[in-house]
Amino acid sequence: MKNDLIFDLRDIGVRYRKVASMPWKNNSFWALKQVSFQIFRGQILGLIGRNGAGKSTLLRVLAGIIRPDCGTCSRADVRITLQSANAGFDQRLTGRQNVMLKGLLLGMEKRQILRSMDRIMELADIGEFIDQPMMYYSSGMKARLGFSISYFVETDVILLDEALSPGDAAFKAKANELIKKKIQSHHTVVMASHSISNIQDLCDRVIHLEKGCSLEELPVEQSLQRYLQARGKRLPLDSKSPKSCLEEVSADR
Repeated sequence: MKNDLIFDLRDIGVRYRKVASMPWKNNSFWALKQVSFQIFRGQILGLIGRNGAGKSTLLRVLAGIIRPDCGTCSRADVRITLQSANAGFDQRLTGRQNVMLKGLLLGMEKRQILRSMDRIMELADIGEFIDQPMMYYSSGMKARLGFSISYFVETDVILLDEALSPGDAAFKAKANELIKKKIQSHHTVVMASHSISNIQDLCDRVIHLEKGCSLEELPVEQSLQRYLQARGKRLPLDSKSPKSCLEEVSADR
């Protein structure tokens, strides 16, 4: 049901340790601090913030990959997939072999991967390179293949870590449309993105992270205004325009 609680985060904190140049000093830092919010079934939540704000760490907490050092993350009994375009590849293996590897890492069964192989190859559109080692791929080819594998995973919750920006402009537009279709089919989605237009077009909620902390939750437009104003920018009057010069907040990459 629409109002089913999927995630309940209470005062989440995650601490990392830096490489110790001076072992006697405290070399730890908090990637997340006192992050609290809830996500309900069918919601589309955007995560915004500068690089290093904690977005990727938070997605990994939601996916169950990272256990928080403090606080609690309760989740419903649902299938969760974390989509990060380049994650899970072995550069020595061919594209076809990596399809199998990443598919298994994402929880697909072998027969499901084999059944989806032709569609994955068609969507990625990398031609004969599918049987070449990935060390010879361009970054765009890797991104297209990574997205294409992730797209065919059967799941309830989709976690997107900049996975809507793979490849060239034409593929990015195709990827956006495919994800919109998944969202419209009542998936629950959490997406970390620097693309203001993607957040505006797709999300009904936004969590703004600064230095590991979640700021007070505001309506989407107000949250984006706060985010951009802190960087000397603002949303245009016609803030829904897909041609906005603020489509990519490149200064935060």
